[in-house]
Amino acid sequence: KFLYIACNKMFRVQAVQTSRSSGKITHVHRPGRQLQRSYASLSNEGENLPSFARGLFSGKLLGGQIFPYPTDSLDAEVKETVASLADPMQKFFEEVNDASKNDATGKIDEPTLQGLRELGAFGLQVPTDLGGLGLSNSAYARLTEVIGAYDLGVGIALGAHQSIGFKGILLDGNPQQKEKYLPQVASGEKFAAFALTEPSSGSDANSIKTRAVLSPDGKYYTLNGSKIWISNGGLAEIFTVFAQTEVDDPKNPGQKKDKVSAFIVERGFGVKSGPPEQKMGIKASNTAEVYFEDVKVPVENLLGEPGDGFKVAMRILNNGRFGMSAALSGTMKHCIKKATEHANSRDQFGKKISSYGLIQEKIAKMALSLYATESMAYALSANMDRGVKDYQIEAAMCKIFASESAWNVCDETIQVLGGMGYMKDTGVERVMRDLRIFRIFEGTNDILRMFVALTGMQTAGENLTKVLKATKNPIGNFSTLMEYASHRMSSPSIDGVDASLSASKKLLEAQTKEFSLQVENLIKKHKKNIMEEQLPLQRIANCAIDLYAMAAVMSRATRSVKLNLAEKDHELLLAKTFCEEANRRIGVNLRGIADNSDAAMKQIAGDVCKHGSNIPLHPLES
Repeated sequence: KFLYIACNKMFRVQAVQTSRSSGKITHVHRPGRQLQRSYASLSNEGENLPSFARGLFSGKLLGGQIFPYPTDSLDAEVKETVASLADPMQKFFEEVNDASKNDATGKIDEPTLQGLRELGAFGLQVPTDLGGLGLSNSAYARLTEVIGAYDLGVGIALGAHQSIGFKGILLDGNPQQKEKYLPQVASGEKFAAFALTEPSSGSDANSIKTRAVLSPDGKYYTLNGSKIWISNGGLAEIFTVFAQTEVDDPKNPGQKKDKVSAFIVERGFGVKSGPPEQKMGIKASNTAEVYFEDVKVPVENLLGEPGDGFKVAMRILNNGRFGMSAALSGTMKHCIKKATEHANSRDQFGKKISSYGLIQEKIAKMALSLYATESMAYALSANMDRGVKDYQIEAAMCKIFASESAWNVCDETIQVLGGMGYMKDTGVERVMRDLRIFRIFEGTNDILRMFVALTGMQTAGENLTKVLKATKNPIGNFSTLMEYASHRMSSPSIDGVDASLSASKKLLEAQTKEFSLQVENLIKKHKKNIMEEQLPLQRIANCAIDLYAMAAVMSRATRSVKLNLAEKDHELLLAKTFCEEANRRIGVNLRGIADNSDAAMKQIAGDVCKHGSNIPLHPLES
C-alpha cells in the first residue's frame, strides 16, 4: 500500500510504502512537489473582532466571528494541504495502527510510533524551520478529527504531547527555548508532557503545592513536589511544569508573595515517574505520577515571566481545546457509521430497524449533535487562524458540547447495536471507555460551565455598572442612559443568514434578548455573590452554549447554500431542526432560573453528605 504524506521537515508530498504485516515503512519516494508557505503563522484579519459568545450576555449578536462561516477565510492552498495530509493519515490508521491491540497491551508499539514520526504527527504545528509541518489550527483540527475516528488512546498520547505538552514553548517560549526544544519534540524523538495537576489541586490550579526556589546566585531553581495523572508522564523527556515561586508583591513594596510560575524541565535534570496508571480507558496512552526531588532547573528554562504560570497554563488550555472538539467529531462520525450500518442491515419483525421511529430518532439526534459540534469546532479553529484574540469562552463551549455530545452519540450507538454493541469485538465499548475522560480533563465540564457563565456575565456586569453610575447624574450622563434604554427596547438582530433559515434566525434573536434579561436580573439580584450561585450559572452556561451552537449551524448551512453544495438541503434541515431543539432547551433553562427545586436539592445533598451515605432504611428492614 502507498500512503501519500507530507514530509515533516521539507513539507514535500511523499509516497510511503508500508508492509501490511509489520506496519513498518519500507520505502519512501519523494516526487519533489514543494508547498510554498508555512501555515504556522496566523493572519491578523480578525484580531479586533469581538467575541460572539461574550456579546450574548449583553443581548448583542456580534456576527463578525460567525458570519460568514469563518472557514471561507481559508485560501485554496490551505484546503489543498489539509486534503493532502488527511487521506494518508486515515490510511495509516486503517492499515497500520491497531486500536484494539493498543487497548489490550496498554501502549503504542514502536512500529506505530515510527510510522507516526514519518507522518510528522508529533510536530503538526511546529514551524517548518524547526522541524514541524507548520500547520494552521484548522489543518491541525482536521488531522485530529481523523485520529479521533480511529483511536482516542493514540489521540491522547499525541494531544498530550503537542496540544498541551510543548504548546507552552510554542506560544510563550523565547527564541532560544524554541530552537533548543521544538526540533526534539517535533521529530517525535522525545515526548512532552504538561504537569499541572496535584493530589490536592485539580480544578483549582492556583492551589498547587510544588515549589521552585531560586538559588542565591540566581542561576537555577530547585524544584520539589509531585504531579499526578500526567499523560505521557512515564515517557516524556520534556515537561512543562507549574510550581509556586516567591515573587515581588507590587501592592506591598519590599514584600514577597507566592505566585505560580511555569518551567521547561528535562527528565535528565532528575525527574522521576511512577508506574503507568491502570485506567478505565485511553489505555494506549501513558499516565503516571511525576516526582521532583531537589531538581535543579536552569533559570533560562523559566517559561514566560516569574509569577505568570497561571496565565501560561490557561493560555495553553484555551488554545488546545479546539483540537479536542475536532477529534470528537471524528469519534462521532465513526459511531454514526457503525449505527447506520447495523440499522440498515438488521431485520426485526419483518422490517429493517432503520424504519422504526425510535431508531430514527436516535440516529437523527446523533447527526444533529455531530453537525453542531463540527460547526462550532471549525468556526473556532478558523477564527484562531485569522488572528481572533478573544475566543476563550467559545473554546470552553466547544469542549463542553463536544465531550457530552460524543458520549451521548456513543451511548446511543450501543443501544442501536443492542447486544452486539456491548461486545468487545464490535469496538464501540472501547470508544465509550475512552470517551469518559473527556468530560473531566483539561477543565472539568462543571468548572468550564462556571467559567463560561462568569466570564460572560463579567462583561455584562461591567456594562450594567456604568449604567447604574450614570443614574446618579442623569443629566451629565444622558447619552449613556439613552443608549441603554434604546438597547433594552430594541431586539438583537443578526445579518448574513440565508432566507430559508429566517424562522431559526428569529428564534436566535428572541432567545438572545430573553437570555440577556435573565443575566441582568441575576447580576442585580446576587451582585458579587453570583459566584456562589452555581445552579443558576449552570443554566446560564447551557443557554449560552446552545445560542452559540445555533449561530454556528446557521452560518455553516448558509455557506452550503451560497456554494450550492449538493448537501445543502440536508444541511438546512439539520440547522433548522437543531435550532428548534436548542430553542426548547433554552426555554427550559431560562424558566428554571425562577421555577426550580434548587433549595430542595441542596438540602438533600447536605443531608446525605452529613450522614455519609443513603439515609432511608431499606424497605425490607423498615
